[in-house]
Amino acid sequence: MMPILKKLTPFIAFLLLIAYLQYNPFQHTKIDDVVFTTIKGEEIRMVELRGKVVLVSFWATDCKSCVDEMPDLINTYRQYQSKGLEIIAVAMPYDPPAQVLNFVTQKSIPFPVVHDSYAHITQKFGGVSLTPTAYIYNKEGKRIQRAIGALNFNKLHALLDKELR
Repeated sequence: MMPILKKLTPFIAFLLLIAYLQYNPFQHTKIDDVVFTTIKGEEIRMVELRGKVVLVSFWATDCKSCVDEMPDLINTYRQYQSKGLEIIAVAMPYDPPAQVLNFVTQKSIPFPVVHDSYAHITQKFGGVSLTPTAYIYNKEGKRIQRAIGALNFNKLHALLDKELR
């Protein structure tokens, strides 16, 4: 291999990765067919949540930011649920199910919690691997925001005030 090509190969790979992330075929995927099975065994179909603003939060019990934002997520749910907000918390596949159940019980989490045991849901959402990650959908089921990292609750509340009028 020519010396210049050896030097350019990592740069080209980086550019291809950036291009893929910009295009990401999963970012516009319809998720109407997603079915969440909660840790209580209840099924929630995304398509049946039309008419509500839906926040899907991917989290893990060993994620400090996830644990830190949970009280604010609970307060947001309590404040906006009656106005049409639904929150679904999806625990990552690597999170031990007993640990998730214990956390949910200790924190008295009022919204549905799902353990994505086989990574079906994380794959439906484009291969989520970082926590926390949140997706927000409007009443028509269109994704209006994706947040990687801790949520900014002031901005989230402003968005909810606008969407839930």
